[in-house]
Amino acid sequence: MQHTEAQSYKEEREAMVRSQIKARGINSEAVLEAMRKVPRHLFVPYNMREYAYTDRPLSIGFEQTISQPYIVAYMTEALGAKPGDKVLEIGTGSGYQAAVLAEMGLEVYSIEIIPKLAEMAQENLKNNGYDNVNVRCGNGYKGWPEEAPFDAIIITAAPESIPQTLVDQLKINGTMILPVGPVHSIQTLKKVVKKPKGIKQTTLLPVRFVPMIKSYH
Repeated sequence: MQHTEAQSYKEEREAMVRSQIKARGINSEAVLEAMRKVPRHLFVPYNMREYAYTDRPLSIGFEQTISQPYIVAYMTEALGAKPGDKVLEIGTGSGYQAAVLAEMGLEVYSIEIIPKLAEMAQENLKNNGYDNVNVRCGNGYKGWPEEAPFDAIIITAAPESIPQTLVDQLKINGTMILPVGPVHSIQTLKKVVKKPKGIKQTTLLPVRFVPMIKSYH
């Protein structure tokens, strides 16, 4: 990539963070810095690169999307994970959210149900130097039991209810951030904190995500 092109994308990232994220109340310096650094244009299809830093979700193929930058930042801040924490992500997509988490010094385990997307994400993450992300192709509802428990879980597709299997894989006092609700109805972003005797739920904001599916053919 030519220097001028790289500089141009850097300036677009700075503008994205300033106007779409910080201006809307995201205060975590770790999140803001990660989003300044991760080259979002390298996690979208080539023909979408000119839109990479715009304030909207983008198609990445297979009827899947990469969330708008603000939602990525919001969910990441709400997760509240610290460097060194072990995080499970359900719905790797193109790998962008995983890259943001990795940039923050988290140990990321990510599951993608669509084989071609899992391959694409692995390639994107490797090409951009994110070696602290482990990607697996599989059913997100099953989680990653052999690596549990996790300090935090982030889900980037909407189940109709909170998956108990994933709650089981969360540490006590661990946090899960996920959209919940039917695909063609109102979905809400929820924060779930696991307590010794159950979970504490907080509704954060209305959202629209692709559905979380159990199988892909």
